Amino acid sequence: MRAIVFDRFGGPEVLHEAEQPIPSPGRGQIRVRVRAAGVNPVDAKIRSGAMEHIFPSPLPAVLGSEFAGTVDALGEGVEDVTVGEEVLAWADTGAYAEYALASRYAVKPRELSWPEAASLPVAGDAARRVLRRLAVAEGETLLIHGATGGVGTMTVQLAVRQGVRVIGTAGAANQDYLASLGATPTRYGPGLVERVRALAPGGPHAVFDAAGKGALPDSVTLLGGTDRIVTIADFTASALGVAFESGPQLRDPADLAALARQAASGQLTVTVAATYPLKDAALAHEAGASGHTRGKRVLTLP
Repeated sequence: MRAIVFDRFGGPEVLHEAEQPIPSPGRGQIRVRVRAAGVNPVDAKIRSGAMEHIFPSPLPAVLGSEFAGTVDALGEGVEDVTVGEEVLAWADTGAYAEYALASRYAVKPRELSWPEAASLPVAGDAARRVLRRLAVAEGETLLIHGATGGVGTMTVQLAVRQGVRVIGTAGAANQDYLASLGATPTRYGPGLVERVRALAPGGPHAVFDAAGKGALPDSVTLLGGTDRIVTIADFTASALGVAFESGPQLRDPADLAALARQAASGQLTVTVAATYPLKDAALAHEAGASGHTRGKRVLTLP
């Protein structure tokens, strides 16, 4: 099968197409013919070697932790899907490939496109974990840095549906987009503390950093402490006493199925920033390096 691999750590240029063995599903697993694979910021960190202490990658390796596609084979004990059925899933093997294995998955609604379906598993799981960890309650205010990325977009919507007021940071071009999701938008960068205090004189009750662009010190200032701040992107967190959320992942198939139904019915917005053919994975990584993302980049296969 064709797959995108890297056999050394480095920039996007280390990603290249190569032939790999087609994986065989084990007990409880399905094999899926991949139609779309989500590209996440953590993929670039793994590729660069920055995540070796958390996610060791024996080389050569195939990236990708979420995908959507058609069930191709069933492992022993699998009875809830059939060959030919369309699913979205968290990947047990690298998703930047023609075939991938999964043990946690949900049936894809017909109304969802392949790129939309592939954008849901990681963002939905991360958003639920963060909201659970911060324990934000109805009537509270949550500040989200990087609110227009894949995880940010999902977290904004899930929090708003819980009755939480969300203040989201984004660039000038994404202010209206954030407002359409139900958040109160503001710009990131110098003067952030003053802007947030003008919007929430009592300050936010919790902060989620999905951007990793140096906003943690301002966040500590706004909260007056670190108790209800969490990041999934800033590796300087421990020096500031801020929690870095890296798992354990929930990967609840029932939650994923519910999110897919909500997205299919229009109750939940899934934004695909751009799609790229599998062979152009390096270009997708290069485009993601800017950080100015609205939604998620997705690799597609015919």
